[in-house]
Amino acid sequence: MQKRLFRTVHDRKLAGVCGGLAAYFGIDPSLVRVLFIILFFLTAGFPLLLGYIAAAFVIPNEGDIVD
Repeated sequence: MQKRLFRTVHDRKLAGVCGGLAAYFGIDPSLVRVLFIILFFLTAGFPLLLGYIAAAFVIPNEGDIVD
């Protein structure tokens, strides 16, 4: 079975992007969220925030994926 990137529904805080990335890479969602916060402050926030918003629109929800 092929790995698919999705926004998680069950482990969602805002849009589910960090939870979906964690599921895709097989790591803890809290680690992805902490890394996101650290990168947010290191990059002055705007590029990462823009990428998160774009990912929220582009990446499908967990239940919306049809094989």
